[in-house]
Amino acid sequence: MDLWQAFLTVTVVHLLAAAAPGPDFVLVSQQSLVHGRRAGVLCALGIALGLSIHIVYSSLGAASLVSQSSVWLTVAKYAAAAYLIYLGIRGLRSRPAPPMEAAPAPERRPALKLVAMGFTCNAINPKAPLYFLSLFTLVLSPQMPAVQLVLLGVWMMLVQFGWFATVALLLSKPAVRRRFQRIGHWVDRALGTLMLGFGLRILFARGS
Repeated sequence: MDLWQAFLTVTVVHLLAAAAPGPDFVLVSQQSLVHGRRAGVLCALGIALGLSIHIVYSSLGAASLVSQSSVWLTVAKYAAAAYLIYLGIRGLRSRPAPPMEAAPAPERRPALKLVAMGFTCNAINPKAPLYFLSLFTLVLSPQMPAVQLVLLGVWMMLVQFGWFATVALLLSKPAVRRRFQRIGHWVDRALGTLMLGFGLRILFARGS
């Protein structure tokens, strides 16, 4: 597969994977609706940066080893489940906002903390080794130069950031946020329930 075919394949496959409902999507939606555009975009940035972990070990051939190691998959499974359950419980504990006339501006959370949340959510995904093993097997060849591998990795991160930043911008529009202002705590709880569900599903899933 030549470079341009690889770029096209990565773009299509990775966009479909990013658009599928999952912890990353829920996290960006939650932060955008509850804390505004800045929070959602910074989480999107963290998610994109989290891809670097998977890209590096996949390019080194470690994805195959990780995907076949019950020990590493078990560690990844419990780490991911614990983090998602933690985020879910935080969402479930959300409380109603003050009346509209007394409602403060969205909490301006530390940028590093938001980026770290997105990074962690993506980096500890226990399904990532299998996904990246499949994707890299599909688009890579032993003859592919290192510079092309780097370009593909950076492009995947840009595609990921572009998708989730778009989600954050759409969900943080004033009209959308006004509609959710009165029920914001229910939105937070619902998304927290989804996050908790993802965590429990990983925790009790059979096999790896």
